[in-house]
Amino acid sequence: MGSLAEKLEVARVLHRAGVLKPLGPRKTIRIIRAVKGWGRSPAMGFMALAIRQPDTPAVIDDDGSASFDEVNRRSNALARGLQESGIRAGDVVGIMCRNHRGFVEAILACCKVGANSVLLNTMFAAPQLTEVGRRENVSALLYDEEFVSLLEGFTDVRRFIVYGSGADPGIDDLIESHADHDLEPPSIESRFTMLTSGTTGTPKGARRGSPKGMLPVASLLSALPLRAGERTMVAAPLFHSWGLGQFQLGLVLGTTYVMTRRFDPEATLRTVAEHQCTSLAIVPVMMQRILALPDDVKRKYDLSSLRVTAASGSSLPGHLATEWMDTFGDNLYNFYGSTEVAMASVASPQDMRAAPGTAGRVPLGTVVKILDERGEPLPSGQTGRIFVANAMSFEGYTSGDDKERLGALLSSGDVGHFDESGRLFVDGRDDDMIISGGENLFPREVEDLIAGHDEVEEAAVIGVSDPDWGQRLRAFVVLKPEAKLDEGGVKAYVKTHLASYKVPRDVRFIDALPRNATGKVLKKDLER
Repeated sequence: MGSLAEKLEVARVLHRAGVLKPLGPRKTIRIIRAVKGWGRSPAMGFMALAIRQPDTPAVIDDDGSASFDEVNRRSNALARGLQESGIRAGDVVGIMCRNHRGFVEAILACCKVGANSVLLNTMFAAPQLTEVGRRENVSALLYDEEFVSLLEGFTDVRRFIVYGSGADPGIDDLIESHADHDLEPPSIESRFTMLTSGTTGTPKGARRGSPKGMLPVASLLSALPLRAGERTMVAAPLFHSWGLGQFQLGLVLGTTYVMTRRFDPEATLRTVAEHQCTSLAIVPVMMQRILALPDDVKRKYDLSSLRVTAASGSSLPGHLATEWMDTFGDNLYNFYGSTEVAMASVASPQDMRAAPGTAGRVPLGTVVKILDERGEPLPSGQTGRIFVANAMSFEGYTSGDDKERLGALLSSGDVGHFDESGRLFVDGRDDDMIISGGENLFPREVEDLIAGHDEVEEAAVIGVSDPDWGQRLRAFVVLKPEAKLDEGGVKAYVKTHLASYKVPRDVRFIDALPRNATGKVLKKDLER
């Protein structure tokens, strides 16, 4: 960690969140003995919680609730079963599950074995999964049975069903046939491999360790009014860095994770109300689907417990943020970052009211710089490449490649600018910029504007080749039911609000934008 002032600020933030509560000597001694040798592993955090609050629900899912003690014991037994099947410290285990307690048990069991986990995207096609499995050297697979038809490339690895039943053995059989007391720590600390979104090509494997010290947690809590011992509805997929981040944060806060296997807009509101969740971890496309519910449905559930709606995973248009806060109150916090750089900035409700579309401010322990092509800092108001430094960034791609680094700074792959108030704005991907007739254009500004039209459900804008202008903008628009907007209307709307050279040369109306599991638009599919 850094300076004394930073250490004191970390302690202040953790105390405010209730993390530094005193504990009796007996439990303190038990925790010290139990976690000795486990380092920064998530297994250590969960074992400590199983001693500190054994009977508190750890997970509430479609099948009921399970306490911290129960999940800890089940993951102990599962770890022994995996070891008996031949899985050793350093082996690579693929996990392909929806959000439920079995996912949590699988992650913990791999950590207790010392195996490295590759979190597989449940929306991948069979060829993508086969390629990832080969590239990452996956030697065992823990999966939900519904995905068995996608696993044709995993016939020569050990396979265990986490949820459902089928030809492969289930983890319940392993758990029931093995002892559930605590294990000795493995010889090496396990790692997570997150897969990038793959919006511009084949998904890459990004290796990530456990958070280094308490600064990353304090960084999150400095921007979020969360407290220890609360309930979080994790709607974002756990296989994504945003969902996994909520899991890791909960290990410090002693959070009860509330989750459902499949996202449903109304069911999400019902679940938050039923379990009095204080926070909701979500991605913007889920917000969009919730807001599309009839008004009487949105008013039906008591969401007074919900203090934090934490959104990340894809860009959050300003109009969507405003509509959410107008509907559910000023509880929205927008996190900007990536699988590689982790968290770079956080927009509070006050930020988004003052400047819709902002990515917010830089939190505790993080540095964000806007740099030109020579690596020199740019002043407020000027657009440049976004570079980030913090204690949470990834360790590099499993292929051996890396993002561009300038000292401690890591490229986010985006371009953006700060305003005079210190708020960050993301203008687009650094490879999205097009040059049309000598003018530099970033599609995001145009697509956010079109998406804010009263008759538009969603929109995306890309650059395409043009024989006269070099490149031009093409808009893809999804209209709301019964909308009458046509191509001329879209162009007139853009021309009214932006410079004439930013008007798309052609507009295509489609039924839905192609998206990945976290809601990012797959622009490569639009280019075909």
